[in-house]
Amino acid sequence: MWQRVQTLYLGIALILLGFVSAGSVLFTFIGEARYSFNTFGITTYELESNKAIDHRTLPIVVGTIALALLCFICIMSYKNLNRQYKLGRTIFLLYFVGVIGIVLLSFLGDGLLSEAATKRELGLGFYLFIAGFPFTFLTNIGIKRDKRLLESLDRLR
Repeated sequence: MWQRVQTLYLGIALILLGFVSAGSVLFTFIGEARYSFNTFGITTYELESNKAIDHRTLPIVVGTIALALLCFICIMSYKNLNRQYKLGRTIFLLYFVGVIGIVLLSFLGDGLLSEAATKRELGLGFYLFIAGFPFTFLTNIGIKRDKRLLESLDRLR
């Protein structure tokens, strides 16, 4: 199972999604206060004392856990290439929608806040989430390659 390249790519994407789901900071807006966006929601901190003032929930963690679960199911369906290919395409599509959503939220996220932010800082969770996206694409290429190989072997029989 782990000797196939698509399983390795899905494992890497699963690990990266696990780190993002653990609550790493996606991005931060700094204005009169510091607004930190992570997968659990928005936390407001005072600038001077770095004390948490407010926390609003924004359940991005549900999407990241769902993607990680789909990656795990795709890894475990290694015996059925058709199902693995369909799951791989679904993961790629949902991950693409998630990447677009996170990028839009990082650029337009200060509209969710009550005040205008002056500075935006991208966090480690943002980069980890974006880094997992090419691995889902490479997964689909590996599954398609295995599928073509098995179809060519079936023609020889």
